[in-house]
Order: sequence, then C-alpha cells, then structure tokens
Amino acid sequence: MSLRAPESVERRRRVRPPGGADWAFRSVLRVAGFAVLAIMATVGLFLTQRGADALGQAGFGFFTTEEWATESGRFGIAAVLVGTLLIATVALCIAFPLALGFALYISEYAPLRIRRSLISLVDLMAAVPSVVYGLFGMVYLQWNALEIPRWISEYFGWIPFLRVDGVDPDDPLASETVYATSTFFAGIVVGFMIMPFICSVMREAFSRAPVGEREGAYALGATKWGMIRAVVLPFGRSGVIGGTMLGLGRALGETIAVYMIISPVFAIQLHILASGGNSVSALIAQKWGTASPFGLSALMAAGLALFLLTLVVNFVASAVVARSRSGQGSEG
Repeated sequence: MSLRAPESVERRRRVRPPGGADWAFRSVLRVAGFAVLAIMATVGLFLTQRGADALGQAGFGFFTTEEWATESGRFGIAAVLVGTLLIATVALCIAFPLALGFALYISEYAPLRIRRSLISLVDLMAAVPSVVYGLFGMVYLQWNALEIPRWISEYFGWIPFLRVDGVDPDDPLASETVYATSTFFAGIVVGFMIMPFICSVMREAFSRAPVGEREGAYALGATKWGMIRAVVLPFGRSGVIGGTMLGLGRALGETIAVYMIISPVFAIQLHILASGGNSVSALIAQKWGTASPFGLSALMAAGLALFLLTLVVNFVASAVVARSRSGQGSEG
C-alpha cells in the first residue's frame, strides 16, 4: 500500500510562499483593521472621560430619569432613548417595504434601458443632505399629510401607541395641530433618508443570485415570483438583514431632520401620532449651544449611550448576518 500523498496535496505544497508584495498588502490590511478598532476605542474613551462627571453624579438614574434639568441635578435619557427607538422603528416600517420592493423591481423586473437610471436615482437620494429632508418634512409633509395620522388614530386608536389623547377624531372642528411635530412624521422623514442605503445593499445582494439556480427554477416550471421566492430572496437574505441594520444604525443617529421636525418633550411619549417627542441626537443638538460645562458633560454621557446602542445594534446585525449567509437558504 502506497503512502504517497495525493497529487493535489503535493501540488499545494509546491505553491510558492507569499512574496514581498503579498506581505505588504496583508500588512496594510491588518493596519487598516486595527486602525478602525483604535478609532472606535478612542471615541468611546473620549465620551466616557468627558461624561464621567455627569454619570458619577446621576448614577443609574441617568438611564431612568425622564427630565433634562442639569442645573437642578435631575437629568437622564429615559425619555429621549425611548423616543430614539420609536423614531427608528417608524423609519424602518416605512423604509423596509419601500427598499425591498424597489430593490426587487430594479434587479428583477426593470427593463435594462431604465435600470441604470433607477440605480442612479437611488444613489442620488442617498446623496441628498439631511437638512433638505428636514425642510421637506417641516414645511411641507407634516402640514399636508395631517389626515393620515388622524385617520389612523380614528380607526386604530384602540391600539395604545396609536391613540391620541385630548382630541375627538369624530369632531370635524377639532384642531389637527396635535398630530404635527410628532414621532410619526419624524420617523417618516428618517425612513425616506435611510431607504436608499437599504435599497442599494439589497439590490446588490439580489443581483448576485446565481444564474444557474435561476435557470434551474425556471426549468422546473417556476414562475417569475416563484423563482424570486425560491432563489433570489434566500440568496439575498444576508443582504436584506445587513442593509436593514445599516439603515437602523443611520436612523438611530439622525440629528438634523429630527431636530427640525419634532417638538421636544422630556417625557416618555409612547403615542407616536401625537405631537411631541425627542431623540438622543436631537437632544444634543438642542442643548449644546447653551449648555454649561456640567451640561456638556451630561450631553457627552448621552452621546456615549447612543454610541453604545449603535455598537450593540451592529454587533447583533453581524451575528445575524453570519448565521444567514447569502445563498444558504437556496442550497439543496
């Protein structure tokens, strides 16, 4: 019996070790990776150091107090943290179906002659400054779409977070201003902002679905939608999750658009259709210019909380994407 190694193993052993160019390229990549980690650690340490005074005085109450009165010693991010999550949730509810439908249309249904134009249009939407979206929401959207939250509260007000207190939806003379400057409109505008990012990631994932599996699905008698459901969506699942989490991270940190639209309220406001709300990033923008040195420390602590929240979201997204890699669901 011969103990000689297989030919493929011997061939692999004869491969020349990496040369100088390969070593240099690998070193550059390693330095870049560690530089990203170093920058993130530096940001975290900077916020921790600057916010230490406020965190030391407030203690755990910093995460449970709704008020923001740093001069009197009662301040916390409970209200703005809940508002941040609600705005991001509304934004995802708006952006996800739009991004998914548009990405599928571009990659699967759009004629080739207009596909490139649609891709450029999505990229152009991503390049629009956030202040422009804020102006659109503040001046036009919320004052011309007040019937939408009114209709929702009238027919779905039995759901607690869709109820608007202090207004009778059946009264035609009731003021509609109670529906403006709300979490709902802020979430819509933020949803418009993050939709292009989510759509681009989804479209790229869908377009890379293997041609062989597409043709195999057609050969087995699948319709267009059947092929998309059996091949494209499972193959692009990781892109769908990754793009959605990327949009969520952007929604959590959006500042200017939220600051321009929402009416700041330092109380937990769970009724998303009613006027009033806030977010951590909008709080920092509102209070930065007039804050005392201790107030700046409190704002740094709020920024640290937002920084950690974003890190948690990204770590969860990475774990989910790692467990649902592209094409996994289309095998077999």
